[in-house]
Amino acid sequence: MSKTKNQKDKPVSALDDAEAREELARLAGEIADHDLLYHQKDAPEISDAAYDALRQRNDAIEARFPNLVREDSPSSKVGAAPASAFGKVVHRVPMLSLGNVFDEEGVRDFLDRICRFLGLDQTDELAFTAEPKIDGLSITLRYEGGKLVQAATRGDGFEGENVTANVRTISDIPKQIETGGFPDRFEVRGEIYMSRSAFQTLNEDQLRRGDRLFANPRNAAAGSLRQLDSTITASRPLRFFAYGWGDAAEPPAETQDGAYKRLRAWGFPLNPLIKLTRSAEEMLAVYRGIESDRSGLDYDIDGVVYKLDRLDLQERLGFVSRSPRWAVAHKFPAEKATTVLRDIEIQVGRTGSLTPVAKLEPVTVGGVVVQNATLHNEAEIERKDVRIGDMVIIQRAGDVIPQVLGPVTEKRPKGAKRFVFPDICPACGSHAVREEDERTGKRDVVRRCTGGLICPAQRVERLKHFVSRNAFDIEGLGEKSIQEFYDDEIIQSPQQIFTLAEEDAKREQKLADREGWGELSAQKLFASIEDRRAVKLDRFIFGLGIRHVGEITGRLLARTYGTAENFLRAMRAARESRGSEAFVELKNIDGIGPTAAAALADFFGEPHNVDVVEALLEQVNPQELEAVDQTSPVSGKTVVFTGTLEKMTRSEAKARAERLGAKVSGSVSKNTDYVVAGLGAGSKLKNAKELGVAVLTEDEWLDLIA
Repeated sequence: MSKTKNQKDKPVSALDDAEAREELARLAGEIADHDLLYHQKDAPEISDAAYDALRQRNDAIEARFPNLVREDSPSSKVGAAPASAFGKVVHRVPMLSLGNVFDEEGVRDFLDRICRFLGLDQTDELAFTAEPKIDGLSITLRYEGGKLVQAATRGDGFEGENVTANVRTISDIPKQIETGGFPDRFEVRGEIYMSRSAFQTLNEDQLRRGDRLFANPRNAAAGSLRQLDSTITASRPLRFFAYGWGDAAEPPAETQDGAYKRLRAWGFPLNPLIKLTRSAEEMLAVYRGIESDRSGLDYDIDGVVYKLDRLDLQERLGFVSRSPRWAVAHKFPAEKATTVLRDIEIQVGRTGSLTPVAKLEPVTVGGVVVQNATLHNEAEIERKDVRIGDMVIIQRAGDVIPQVLGPVTEKRPKGAKRFVFPDICPACGSHAVREEDERTGKRDVVRRCTGGLICPAQRVERLKHFVSRNAFDIEGLGEKSIQEFYDDEIIQSPQQIFTLAEEDAKREQKLADREGWGELSAQKLFASIEDRRAVKLDRFIFGLGIRHVGEITGRLLARTYGTAENFLRAMRAARESRGSEAFVELKNIDGIGPTAAAALADFFGEPHNVDVVEALLEQVNPQELEAVDQTSPVSGKTVVFTGTLEKMTRSEAKARAERLGAKVSGSVSKNTDYVVAGLGAGSKLKNAKELGVAVLTEDEWLDLIA
């Protein structure tokens, strides 16, 4: 078995630097493919849960190898952006997704991580609920005074689609809670799904009417819920299972199991297979039982979810990136199929990466049609000896979906051709090279175009990134429009987006006169652009497309520097020298690290980049992020933890501080507000005293945040 095959099955903790770098490159390309299919073409080839799993492996690798985080990293993205056809709902409590494990070792690692975080002995008894992971569409239902007042999809985890009218047509969902004890304000969260039998009947009806068939029950449920006409939704057999809660006036119980009993008593349907377990062996027994009964269920599932039972411990554990530390999804094994590799095409990404994409004879794998799969990079094609015309094995699994496992060599046709990877960029003709790591001497597995800003593929991709849902999120200005405006030289740089209306008034051919446009759609676009002049600072930073600066890093920078002016001033200072105080402070921000810091310094060290940022700031006014808890006495304060804490682990202390709106740093500077010193505090405590920074004991810190 090849090294690549082995490393795809390795736990993240077992990867070395080279393997991690290659995995991140592979994952970035594969996730980008699925983003395009899901968000732009409305033709997903994988389930929502499987897509989440692909990104979770990426997040785990980045957490262990922060110096390898890519500029095109998909870190922290959740689900899909809200559709423009529906109103947006801001989630008061974010709807985050679950981390994934794929074997018994992963489950035991999950338990070990919880024990380490909480400072417990592994022998301490912890109970967990175990329940099937429904392959449907996540929804949050808001009740006020017992009445259903709003329903919203997950969206990107922070904003979702308002689908209240459609959800009211689903009979499983209570519209009014009459039972006593129901909180005045309560959000129930769960999964909307379609049964397999109902899906079969629906597709038979679609076929009789000559309408498009749905790929699987999950797509049918999502399409049914997103109908603009609620009478169509009402005609579709949608069901609901509750699995948790969000914003609430009070917690429903002291345990997850107790909360489930309350939800059931209040009239919400819960999966009948939910069980309370008290050991890893019991958890795995439930998993094996559900897996063996999977084919007999009338709804699709793709794994089992384990949740720590005690809610007070859930609160202590909190979240990491986009996932709870106290829950995980144990995914089912992969499904495979064989098909013909018809061709290999090269796509140029916004960072210049050349990604080979396998064009396949369409094949159904696990209930979905697969036509494209990333081949990741040049080295992987060589190792697997994949040739055009080969019969290849396709795998659809939670962590790599879909992927080309390799050729069926005994069925190789005589005319099968080796693929020659280009060393010239197909978009601009510039040289495409594999960079060499100065520290290790190893060549990067990804070949990149050296054309930079002159490469049209990169320039237009950077613009697409700028307007994307997690950056400026400009409605009506999608990839197709950006490409069109770029080709016609209407928009060549980000700041020109915000002068589009002004320039349009001067042109002979107005936007409203272009094919596919009209007066109303043009005015809507201008209004949407105007609305995004006050974008949040983290979106502004992420939208710049700086290498190694993803959404999480953008959010950390926004919280650390507060305003665009402070951020730009700090970046100008950091670019002067790697030994400067500004650069040292930058790289010591908890979660940033030397690689992202160097990328930021390099970016702002280029005059043309600074020119673009300054021109952009003349058009937009980035807004400060709201503190996580504005009522907290440490909200907006910079805190450094040093030494050994006795009443909580360092990880727990950092997580609590961040939940209260504090900024946690790895080094002490004149901008530090508090240093919390535990036993054995060393140089950081000394630096704090020299700089006159307030030093707190662990007890004083706990009193402060109480």
